[in-house]
Formats: sequence, structure tokens, C-alpha cells
Amino acid sequence: MKRTLGVCYYPEHWPEDVWAEDARRITEAGLTWVRIGEFAWSRLEPAPGRLDFDWLDRAIATLGAAGLKVVLGTPTATPPRWMIDRHPDMLAVDAQGRPRKFGARRHYCFSHRGYLQECRRITTLLAERYGRSPHVAAWQTDNEFGCHDTILSYSEVARHAFRDWLSQKYQSPEALNRAWGNVFWSMEYDSFDQIDLPNLTVTEPNPAHVMDFRRFSSDQVVAFNRAQVEIIRHHSDAPIAHNYMGRITEFDHYATGRDLDIASWDSYPLGFLSDRLEASAEHKATFLRQGDPDFQAFHHDLYRTVGRGRWWVMEQQPGPVNWAPYNPAPLPGMVRLWTWEAFAHGAEAVCYFRWRQAPFAQEQMHAGLLRPDSAPAPGFAEAVEVARELDTAPEVAATQGEVALIFDYASAWAWDTQPQGADFDYFRLVFAWYRALRALGLNIDIAGPDTRDLSDWKLVLAPGLFTLPPALREALTTVAGQVVFGPRANSKTADFTIPPALPPDLPGLDARVTRVESLPPGTGIPLAEGGAFRHWAEEVEGSAPVILRRADGLPALLGSEKLAYLTGWPCDETLRAIVRRLCAAQGIPTHDLPAGLRRRQAGDLCFRFNYGATPVKWEGVEIPAAGVVWTRG
Repeated sequence: MKRTLGVCYYPEHWPEDVWAEDARRITEAGLTWVRIGEFAWSRLEPAPGRLDFDWLDRAIATLGAAGLKVVLGTPTATPPRWMIDRHPDMLAVDAQGRPRKFGARRHYCFSHRGYLQECRRITTLLAERYGRSPHVAAWQTDNEFGCHDTILSYSEVARHAFRDWLSQKYQSPEALNRAWGNVFWSMEYDSFDQIDLPNLTVTEPNPAHVMDFRRFSSDQVVAFNRAQVEIIRHHSDAPIAHNYMGRITEFDHYATGRDLDIASWDSYPLGFLSDRLEASAEHKATFLRQGDPDFQAFHHDLYRTVGRGRWWVMEQQPGPVNWAPYNPAPLPGMVRLWTWEAFAHGAEAVCYFRWRQAPFAQEQMHAGLLRPDSAPAPGFAEAVEVARELDTAPEVAATQGEVALIFDYASAWAWDTQPQGADFDYFRLVFAWYRALRALGLNIDIAGPDTRDLSDWKLVLAPGLFTLPPALREALTTVAGQVVFGPRANSKTADFTIPPALPPDLPGLDARVTRVESLPPGTGIPLAEGGAFRHWAEEVEGSAPVILRRADGLPALLGSEKLAYLTGWPCDETLRAIVRRLCAAQGIPTHDLPAGLRRRQAGDLCFRFNYGATPVKWEGVEIPAAGVVWTRG
């Protein structure tokens, strides 16, 4: 499949007499796709029922006449002001009971049925009008579900919807009381109407209550997205995407993605390094202008799975952003590197955000490919360079990873609900394992918790999995090599109770976790062969063979060549050594990469990405600072 580039464009932000010139310049830059419309509701419907689609007709026609393909977004992330007058109770409410106000975006509650009907209505109008347009070649639903902490709403409409969801799941209050263990602290209910949302309690709410609220909230997102997808499919054959955001775990992206054709995500490496990553000050300073070497790749691999092989970057950072605590400019070459890294991981398209920097409103400090005066910004030349390279570069083949890493959204909710340690974060744990694999030059596939066949991988890793789903338990029989579960894996039932047999309760593994402890920063438990556990450690008893021990003699890694269990959270160096050992046992070659260098095999092409600020030579190949080089072999 041909790899293509695109850009996000907002015709409603600019005088109509510049649209044609913009379209010409976009095309001449080598870009193919233009995403529009996702924030335009107030211009499409200035007042209730007063529609104005003529300007959008002309914009799509102008872009299409220049040879561009349009991704048309539904504008439901930004309901206009009159919508609040029509539905004053549609606003989401935060965990402190405060309504979110109008004046930004994503200010709706997913549970509000009136707003859902309004979204169906505007989506129907768009799909009827543009579903067969020769220029609308793809669709995007809404925009960045979950951004700005907008999944969990504690509104009155959410309360009623949650009660209905619980009544359908449990059928009776008695069944719910048993499942939640409500005999504890006299929390038993006589009616579903007595159940409130799990916020503003005096102390920790019942974790089973919280977990069901998290499941409910995720289901609301899935249903909201599905409502738009079903309408678009009725009127259009073009593929449908949603643009997810980095490190957003509040809803199940796999479930949402099953209704879509393409998974896309919005990649902001410098913003994410500053805003969303636990790392030392030294690490952040080293990669200040390049971004973390693994954060983007993790999401590329995740969304390749969410999209069942089809995925894009819908927004790629081209310069400084406006929303992080600090907003440096990219090192020259990084825009090109980020783009090629996405293609090496299988992206069909990379779209830059945005075409021209806005001179007004909240994002006026967010760089685009053009400056506000329409002169090229520094990222423009790198986008043009990639476009030219795509014309002559060899095709990037889809490549099976050597290792599979299980990532599960429900586990993120569970350990957020009851972390047992201030820094026990599920994403952070899984990302530590991913980072160890990447530092050894491996291709990684991220698999969901409902994966039914694990036979493609010699090594499967599942750290911190909340509970082992039946499908995955059955899939353990299909593994050709070894499965390694990590700390806290399968340590709770789906009802958030400790299993009677004690965790990890894995088939064929005689091991029982008898005690756990969370470790504050600066402390650890040393291992016999060097290194240490940080954050979390478990004491395990049973007859399973011990592979590695702690310095105090207790098991650190135990099991067999088919199934093993790691009893703690290793520091980064220790985890890398353990992963290297596991790979060697399965005959998987590893590569000790220089700091900041990353490798990706794509068919017979070997990509090397230098996240460092100085050139590096590896395996006889010179990779410039902030550079990418590919060779055959």
C-alpha cells in the first residue's frame, strides 16, 4: 500500500479567497489528504435548525479540484453555545461535582440522550450530503475521545444511565451486593435507585463499584461512537476513523475500534515528553527537542492492533505546541524522523497539524507547517522532503513482531482504582517492558486481552494484567514459545476480589502470591544476580521451578520454558537484562543499541532512528543526529 501524507486544514478560519491558493500549495508540497470539519458545528448550524452547508460545499469542491482527498470530521467534539441553552444538563460534571463550562471543547456528557440525538442529526445531515462525494475519501468521528479528562462524568444523567446499566448487568440488587461485597461497611442496597456514582465518598469507595463505573463509562463512549458510524456507513463506503490521543486509557480503544475501519492517533512527541511521561530530569533534558525514543513507537504498535492492521497518524507535531508545561522546538530533522518512524511501523498516512498557525484563540501558539503570515515554518521543508522521498523509497512491508506485549484497558482502570502504591500505574509498567524490548532492537506487537491465538510469537509478555480473560486463558495453549506474566497479573477476579486459589492462578503453574508490598522511591529489593525490584514486589510460594532469585532467596522469576511469572517490577536495567535472557532462551536475536538509537525491521528494510542530538555509528552505518537511515537486510 502506498504511504501518503496529509494535513489538517480549517477553511472556516480563513477568507475564502485563500482556499484555492492553500489547496495548490498543499498539493505542490506533496500532500494528499486534508482533514476538515471536526470543529465547525457553529458555522454549519449557526442557530438551531438554521443550516449553512454552502461554504463547506465550496471548500470541499476547492480542495478536491486541486487533487486532494478529504477526511471529513463530524463536529460533535465542539457543540455550539445554543446547544447548551437547548440542553442545559448536557454538560459533564467532574469528580468534585463541578459542571464543565462552555468556552473550550469536549464539554458534553456521553450519557446525555438529548445530545446524542443532536449528534445523530448533524451526522446524518453530513452523511446524506457528502456520503457519495467523490472528494470525501474518509471520515473521522468526533475528535480525541478522552482528551482533557472528559470520559468520566458525574452528572445527573450519568447517574441514571449508570443505574440502568447496573440493572441490566446484575438483574437484582441482591446479585449486585454479592458481586461487590457490599456486606463490608454495611453498603448493601435494596434498589438500583439507591446507587450513586463513586465520587465524593468520605474515604475510598468500593473498588468493585468504581470498576463497574469505569466499565460503564467506557461502554458509553463505544455506544456514542457507534451511533455515528452506523449513520455514516448507511450513506458512504469511505473508511471511517477516530483520532485517539497519547496515553489516554479511560475507555477501551479495542472495543471502540471494532466499529471503525482505521485507527488513528495524534502524535505530539515533545508535548508528551513534558506532559505525560514519568522520566528523570536528565532524560527529559536529553530528549527535550526529540521526544522520548519509545513513546511514539508504543502508540504506533498499539493502534496498529486497534485498527486491525490499518492505522494513521491523524495529527503529527510539526513544531512547538501550546499545551504542555514547556514547549520547545523540534531539533532539525525530527519532523522527518517522526514521520518515517510511523511509516516503518505500518502507518498508511501521516497528517501534520496544522497547515497554517492560527493567529487567534487557544491554539495561536501552536505551530503549523506555515506561519500565521503564510510563510513556511521550519517543519514545512521536512514534510516536503518526506513527500519527495516517498516517491522513490522502497515499499515498507508489514512485519510480524518477534515479541507480543499484552495491553489491557481494564487493567489500567483497575490499578487506578486500587493502586496500593502511589506510583503503581499500569501504563507506566507496560511501557517499561516495551522500552526494554525496544532498547534491544526488537519489533513488538501489542495484543489485546481477548487475543485468541498466540501462536505467531515465540515470547508473549503480560505484565500487570488485572484478570485473565477466558479467551486469553484458552490462548495460552497456542503459544509456540513462552508466556511471561508480570507482577500483579491475574490478581483479582472480574468482581475485584482476590481469587480463592490466590494469584496468579495460571494453568500449570504451581505458584501462589502470599504477600505484596509497594516500595517508595529510592528503595528497592536487590536480586541475587544484580539489579533490583522497584515500586512493587511479591512473595510467592509453590513448587514451580525458580529461574531467578532475590538476594534474600525468595523467587524473582519462576516457572517453565512455557509459562513463567515475574514477582516484581524491575528497575529499567534489570528488566532489560531479564528480557534479554528470555529472548535468548527462545532463540530471538537481540541488539544492544546505543543510547537514543532505535531499530525497526520492515520486511527486508532495516530502519535506524537516532533520537540523539549527535551522530551515531552502528553496524557500520552512520546515522546523523535526529536522523533516520534505512538499508536492506
